[in-house]
Amino acid sequence: MNIIDENFVEKEKKVNTKLPKIVLAIIILLVIGIIGIIVTLGYIENSQLKVYVDGQVQSKVKDMLVFDGDTVYIPIRDIASYVGYQSYSGDYAERSEAKNKCYIQSDDEIANFVLNSNKIYKLETQQSNSDYSYFYSKKPVKAINGKLYISSDGFEQAFNTSFIYNKDTNRIQIYTMKYLINSYQKMVLDKNYAEMSSEFHNQKSIFEERLIVKKDKKQIGVIDLDGNTVVEPKYDNITYIAETGDFLTTSNGKVGIISKDGNMKVQILYDSLKLMDKDAGIYEAKRENKYGIIDIKGNIKLYIENDEIGMDISKFEKNDIRNKYLLVDNLIPVKKNNLWGLVDKNGKTVVDFKYDSFGYIASSNKDALNLLVIPNYNMIVTCKDKKYGIINASGEEKFPTMADDIYMVIDSGTKYYYLNFKDQRYDVEKWLDSIGVKAVKSSENTTSTTSENLTQNSSSQNNTSNDEDESAQNSSNEE
Repeated sequence: MNIIDENFVEKEKKVNTKLPKIVLAIIILLVIGIIGIIVTLGYIENSQLKVYVDGQVQSKVKDMLVFDGDTVYIPIRDIASYVGYQSYSGDYAERSEAKNKCYIQSDDEIANFVLNSNKIYKLETQQSNSDYSYFYSKKPVKAINGKLYISSDGFEQAFNTSFIYNKDTNRIQIYTMKYLINSYQKMVLDKNYAEMSSEFHNQKSIFEERLIVKKDKKQIGVIDLDGNTVVEPKYDNITYIAETGDFLTTSNGKVGIISKDGNMKVQILYDSLKLMDKDAGIYEAKRENKYGIIDIKGNIKLYIENDEIGMDISKFEKNDIRNKYLLVDNLIPVKKNNLWGLVDKNGKTVVDFKYDSFGYIASSNKDALNLLVIPNYNMIVTCKDKKYGIINASGEEKFPTMADDIYMVIDSGTKYYYLNFKDQRYDVEKWLDSIGVKAVKSSENTTSTTSENLTQNSSSQNNTSNDEDESAQNSSNEE
């Protein structure tokens, strides 16, 4: 073999040796590239916001959310079906289609929302005597692209959910009450309790990290989420008060209040206790068939010597009254010795016990509706000897108890208030304006008009005049 051939063979060997190395290097580079792409995609995937509802990814819910600084807003009606609720336009009581209001409903409860308001009313629908409760969200309900949105803290309260936003992992976890309750069933059994309370309002205590549990019918207590005892299981009954976070406890037919930390707030001395107003922190106390008012520390605000406290607001369902105990935001109706008066939140008498009742119950006029308050002006309807009058939030008579009727009419969704006196009918709101009484707040249910005289229908449009308003005013002043 000559030198040329030897050189060629040597070069060919070197090429054959390098080729696998090159291929291997290319493969390694490809693998590294693929790994890099996977890592990058994984990083991008993990850095994107994900929303979970009861442990399941819900990309549609993620797309609903609106972020405004540190506040997360959630569309009320759109989210409802994902957490076990139905949703409707308008107000629950009115069954209206107002776009500035909406409500949600489950098998057990409804919650009402109003645009630009952070006060949200709730009502348990399974209890015939249930009253409205309320809470405040940090931000008011706002409209975005024609839909009503609530901040995440309001969403938690209204929908009975837990909303957890971890900014570090960019994850939002939403847990419904039913899911949370089920997740603690095993722990309750392991702690030798027979069961958790199955009552809807009691299950809400889980959001205070508390569970009402039973050993048997006469051994009911409260534990925390780790199973530690908070309230000894020795009570006949325990009811969670969602508005305050406390527990109403019953023993031997008497009732008291224990805090979520297990401290006795109100001694077990009363036949019944009912929260009257969350903000004022006052309770209706019943003992020996008489009623009074105490505060959350058990201090007496109104002696327990009255026949009745609060009104039967079921008779005034169109009057938009949420609290049977509190009228025009400040006054509490009280019945004593068969006569009605009004006290304030501190139990001080504002209106003496001199009325047969409060409110007008319609009888003859088929279009007339029962009326207790005129909300736009914070007025209360009084009744004495089958005659009716109007007093304001300070207890001052604005129309003496002389009218034949004071009632409400709803026409095309708008509420009007009328007073019949000496065979004349007067628009109450216009009459109040004429004597210098101004509206104290905007009404969600009444719209204004430039017509001089508002009447029940177009055929009687001119029955009320300014002269008649003046006549009613003069008659009132003469009395």
